[in-house]
Amino acid sequence: MAKKIYVGNLNFQTTEQELTELFQDYGNIVSVDIITDKFTGRSKGFGFVEMENEEEADSAISALDGKDVMGRQIRVNEARERRNNRNNNKRY
Repeated sequence: MAKKIYVGNLNFQTTEQELTELFQDYGNIVSVDIITDKFTGRSKGFGFVEMENEEEADSAISALDGKDVMGRQIRVNEARERRNNRNNNKRY
């Protein structure tokens, strides 16, 4: 079963291709997505990598968390489900 990985503290110049190259040594990659600002198109400094196999994903997390990539120590961990806070942010 596939496992989604959060990758944070990325250099703003990091590309999806570079992230793919970083993770491909640990197993098969299903998808890579660097999150960008919808107005400027600039990277927000984090992204997600989905790997085909849970064991390979765990291996990548262990090996890459804290690694220096393009001058920044990246944070790598299992992605958590996003909570929908649209209705919780209303002011009364």
